[in-house]
Amino acid sequence: MLPELGHFALILALCLCVLLGTFPLYGAASGNVRFMGLARPLVAGVFVFIGLAYVLLTYSFAVDDFSVTYIQQHSNSLLPFRYKLTAVWGGHEGSFLLWTFMLAGWMLAVAVFSRSMPLEFVARVLGVLGLLSVGYLLFMLATSNPFDRIVPLPPADGADLNSALQDFGFIVHPPTLYMGYVGFSVVFAFAMAALLSGRLDAAWARWCRPWANVAWAILTIGIALGSWWAYYELGWGGWWAWDPVENPPLITWLFGTALIHSLAVTEKRGIFKSWTVMLAILAFAGSLLGTFITRSGLLTSVHAFATDPERGVFILAILTLSVGGALLLFALRAPLLRGRFGFGILSREMLLLVNNLILVVSAASVFLGTLFPMVYQALTDDLISIGPPYFNAIFVPLMALLALVLGVGPISRWKKTSGRYLSTQLLWVGVISLGLGIALPLMITLEFGFGPTITIVLALWILLSAVRDIKNKVANKKTLSAGLASLPLSYYGMQLAHLGVATMIVGAALTSVYSTEKSVLLSPGERMNLGGYAFEFVGAKPITGPNFRGMEATLEVYRGEEFLRELHPERRLYLASGTPSTEMAIDAGFWRDLFVTLGEEKGAAAWSMTIYVKPFVRWVWLGAIFMCLGGVVAAGDKRYRRALEKHAVKKQAAAPADSVESVEVAAR
Repeated sequence: MLPELGHFALILALCLCVLLGTFPLYGAASGNVRFMGLARPLVAGVFVFIGLAYVLLTYSFAVDDFSVTYIQQHSNSLLPFRYKLTAVWGGHEGSFLLWTFMLAGWMLAVAVFSRSMPLEFVARVLGVLGLLSVGYLLFMLATSNPFDRIVPLPPADGADLNSALQDFGFIVHPPTLYMGYVGFSVVFAFAMAALLSGRLDAAWARWCRPWANVAWAILTIGIALGSWWAYYELGWGGWWAWDPVENPPLITWLFGTALIHSLAVTEKRGIFKSWTVMLAILAFAGSLLGTFITRSGLLTSVHAFATDPERGVFILAILTLSVGGALLLFALRAPLLRGRFGFGILSREMLLLVNNLILVVSAASVFLGTLFPMVYQALTDDLISIGPPYFNAIFVPLMALLALVLGVGPISRWKKTSGRYLSTQLLWVGVISLGLGIALPLMITLEFGFGPTITIVLALWILLSAVRDIKNKVANKKTLSAGLASLPLSYYGMQLAHLGVATMIVGAALTSVYSTEKSVLLSPGERMNLGGYAFEFVGAKPITGPNFRGMEATLEVYRGEEFLRELHPERRLYLASGTPSTEMAIDAGFWRDLFVTLGEEKGAAAWSMTIYVKPFVRWVWLGAIFMCLGGVVAAGDKRYRRALEKHAVKKQAAAPADSVESVEVAAR
């Protein structure tokens, strides 16, 4: 009965989304206040009914209702309870329900935190999101219903959750990634509302920026969590593999990064309006691209959810209609988007434009490398592989160029900056960065490496230019504390994000250059040396878990003769599915990770294993944390809220008694 109730809740949510996608948009076009006023109550209803469906599916997982097809395919009575709750998003149908529920949550947030925006604008934003929800719910009900029953005789037990997904990383990574993905739907809706209203000005950019910053911050941490999960769960010792399923979030992130910089220019200078709208469309298209790839059957991967081409065609239709419709509206409104050049070659506007171009070219190169093998196979039936050599050859130089721009951009001035001013500000920054960049790797490794040197130089360039910029901004204040307090949160958020970029550059480059690994066969009592550490194999013993059995090895780690700790890699066999799995043992540290993967037993108690020493790998995820915090801090800038409040006061003072604005203010 409960699964049927969940199915019915989705149908009711679809009906409300149809109303949400029609009446508020019609009301905004015709000036009908009552129709526009329906937007917020309808959003609340959509959130309640989709939330009810999600709760009912989760409860059905918790009580092992294997009469539901989706639960039978992705759960088992022996599955630990925490994974039963998170197996809801372990497959295609449930993950798409989570996606839709998160969109409903974003819609509710817009409805709640947009009280000071014009009613027509909010109605258009929520109406666009309602239309997107109609497509998603139709897709779910037509091709991907998570509440389908097995009749007449349901099985006694389930097939089990994929063994690679029975991990903490699976609990946190997909929800965070989806939350970031869906957040760009809100930014897309803001852009469409602006095009529909014909209002593309600094106020629109100011309203949009906090939402874009939050979505970008969440997507940043979602991608980092996926990288961290793959690093310690898949056992290959790397943190990014240019996987065709991992690449679409990066594409979306690159477009989103360009978008938040372009929004800053649109807000400050009233230019780049058409470019900003296009970036909002591209970021949204990137999120749908990721959904299409994982659910279309184009590839087989631990990340891919579906192999049914019908689902892929449906999602392709949603992508075509939404993005195609947005581009058509963009073309029709093009005369409204004309801007003035109004800035010099050496100006902050120009440097932000260069920043945007680098990010967009980077996204395009990743897009091409991801999609080309799939298109080639579809056209020729032959397989072709595009791997890290292609991506690294294009992406790494572009990121180095971006790092150079990041050092100059904040110090430059709006409209026009003299070359003499920039050289005065950045000469010693460049000299010190170059000197320390050469000296530090030599002092640590006693050898010169071009890659590490360039990496340290670029990271120091970003950091020291930020210090120089802060010094300039507080120079005329009475005290340092007063100067620092006068800087807005958006400025601190920017610098914190740039610090994250510098940290990630160091981590990514140095761990790639200095990591060492060795595959060995060890018997009890044997020792192997790697990277200044000694690993002694003590032995292996059987272990039993709630739904698996396996072997656990013990290795003692020494530095010289000093004992550091024990590591316990495992090899498991999951009982329900018969799937083997490995659990890596990691000694995590700020400066390095020690990483051991257990292989096969080769007889006489000898085991094969692979041991890694990975310097600076944690800095990759530390940089992502800094960037995420930067986005959140920037979104919390009080001037965005003050701008909304100021706008509401002006509207209330200027509006006639029976106008849209006066009715909205009275309703509040």
